[in-house]
Amino acid sequence: MEFFRIRKDIPFMRHALLFNVISLLTFLLAVFFLFSRGLHLSVEFTGGTLIELNYAQAANLEQVRSGLGKAGYSDFSVQNFGSSQDVLIRLPLKAEQNTAKIGESVMQALHSEAPGATLRRVEFVGPQVGKELAENGALALLLVVIGIVVYLAFRFEWRFSVSAIIANLHDVIIILGFFAFFQWEFSLSVLAAVLAVLGYSVSESVVVFDRVRETFRKARGLSTPQVLDHAITSTISRTIITHASTQMMVLSMLVFGGETLYYFSLALTIGICFGIYSSVLVASPLVMWLGVSREQFIRPKKQIEGANADGAVV
Repeated sequence: MEFFRIRKDIPFMRHALLFNVISLLTFLLAVFFLFSRGLHLSVEFTGGTLIELNYAQAANLEQVRSGLGKAGYSDFSVQNFGSSQDVLIRLPLKAEQNTAKIGESVMQALHSEAPGATLRRVEFVGPQVGKELAENGALALLLVVIGIVVYLAFRFEWRFSVSAIIANLHDVIIILGFFAFFQWEFSLSVLAAVLAVLGYSVSESVVVFDRVRETFRKARGLSTPQVLDHAITSTISRTIITHASTQMMVLSMLVFGGETLYYFSLALTIGICFGIYSSVLVASPLVMWLGVSREQFIRPKKQIEGANADGAVV
């Protein structure tokens, strides 16, 4: 499906060096913020207490935060959970904290500021569990990266595999850089968004690479930059439709999903925006720099025994 078709190829590869320099600078900035500021990890990774409350009517989150603040709690997170009547409180792990009675102490803290709450559940996440979650999350990210590399290497060629994984990791590091710079909370839902961005970005790269391979096989007399320009231009309508429709759905979660889905949809928004850029203007120039050519996609003709140079049997 196409809303429009561009008749003349856009010379993207003419500015390939500029695009790669911008990508490198953005990548280095993200790495700098990751090392200098670090990620603001949630309770799932650092350990702490999860408390679920229920109100008969819509809960006033500001009153809940005020009650916890006056009771001496700090670095906590308060958000709706499932509905406007359900509230999820995340409290960080503290050495002097009595985890057995923390539910009672929270209810007492909210009695004056936000009364009417019913305690649903109290879950304690120990530091060892948080460490295991962090390790398993990193392992999941590594396995996804390896799977993408193997898939692209089998489907195309090693040049496309290397280019795509560099472009996808570029998106992941930039997302993490945003979260490190603004100190947004990095939770398991954000990790899920990062993994989703990896799959989403590689899907766009595969579409462009398919068209590159098809153009190399069908069009003769075109240089490698011209082939890449044609492939990107011919798929740009599909790219705009796909990303715009996806971003509309993500924006609806960002605006109407509440605090539970806010950082998840925010990470997806960053990933989609940079995914368009990386799959078109990072992966394709990298393929060109790695030396892709038409000869790599043309199978040599089998020489029949007894045939002359024209292929005729004599």
